[in-house]
Amino acid sequence: MSKKLEGKVALVSGSGRGIGREIALKLAGEGARVVINDLDAEPAKKTVADIVAAGGQAVACAGSVTEAGFAERFVGTALESYGGLDIVVNNAGYTWDNVVQKMTDDQWEAMLAVHLTAPFRILRAASSFIREMAKKEADEGREVFRKVVNISSTSGVYGNAGQANYAAAKAGINGLTKAMAKEWGRYKVNVNSVAFGLIRTRLTEADASAGASIDIEGQKIRVGVNPQILKNAEAMIPLGRGGMPEEAAGAVYLFCIPESNYVSGQVLVCGGGRP
Repeated sequence: MSKKLEGKVALVSGSGRGIGREIALKLAGEGARVVINDLDAEPAKKTVADIVAAGGQAVACAGSVTEAGFAERFVGTALESYGGLDIVVNNAGYTWDNVVQKMTDDQWEAMLAVHLTAPFRILRAASSFIREMAKKEADEGREVFRKVVNISSTSGVYGNAGQANYAAAKAGINGLTKAMAKEWGRYKVNVNSVAFGLIRTRLTEADASAGASIDIEGQKIRVGVNPQILKNAEAMIPLGRGGMPEEAAGAVYLFCIPESNYVSGQVLVCGGGRP
């Protein structure tokens, strides 16, 4: 029985851990050859090793998606390693919350850089290959679809207090999605967004009151959610709980398979029924 993504090549940013890792494992499990990215080399290598151990194919491209030149290196890794590019999942990111009167320029600009500018640069870097291949395939009378899935958030759809920077960036990625769906439709590229609600990852599982943090290029970013706030949030979800990373990956997968070839420019909310 053939796999849905047999022979496809996928880029997944931020795929060393959490949701990104599950997306990469899902795509690889369906036959895609995947370029794994993480800010840190070790998580990226671990995801690659797990995919290879399961019989799949993957290579690592570690580094910050916000670095100058990263986008070209990321796309180049796919072309050099596998000779093509069919799926781009712009997933890398984190949150750096504050109320607006206390939010610094660094906090604002960091969220725009990782959630909006980095995906734009990756798509721009992929554009030459996509245009050239689309022309070649059209000349041959073949209709070949490629997929872009941008990761958004319910904060970018509905807003969220304390996340003016993150919400603005995630709303921006939805705007980029809709613009690129129109721009790249002629190249047979489906461009969609998945907006996640509460998904249980290391960023939400940590107890905020315990002072948990992550290191982003030397900057300590506090993470986590107050346990009572998390409990209250889950009580408002019609399905009764936060989502698991594997379930988040499933929503992305829907936009990567042939059955979604006529779906483009859409924002799918993956939030357990909570708007």
